[in-house]
Amino acid sequence: MENQENKISKEQLEELQGYVGKLNNAASQIGNLELQKHQLQHSAAEVQTDLNKMQAKLEEKYGKIKIDIQTGAYEAIEEEVSEAIVPEVLKKA
Repeated sequence: MENQENKISKEQLEELQGYVGKLNNAASQIGNLELQKHQLQHSAAEVQTDLNKMQAKLEEKYGKIKIDIQTGAYEAIEEEVSEAIVPEVLKKA
């Protein structure tokens, strides 16, 4: 009695290997994109820190201002005086 191996056809194996290869490739690309995303988030955080520092320097020199990012023109921001909220006191009759 011959020892018969249970195998799928060569065509089925090639098709299966193709799908697994595509899936592995997609997973690798997702990993690369996640790495790029992390690097971009880190870069954006650094830029935000630099922007905050520049805003602090500008405020130190000019006070609180609103700047037109296209022209560089600015105008002072008037500080709002906030009034304390006083609850109404119920009068006893």
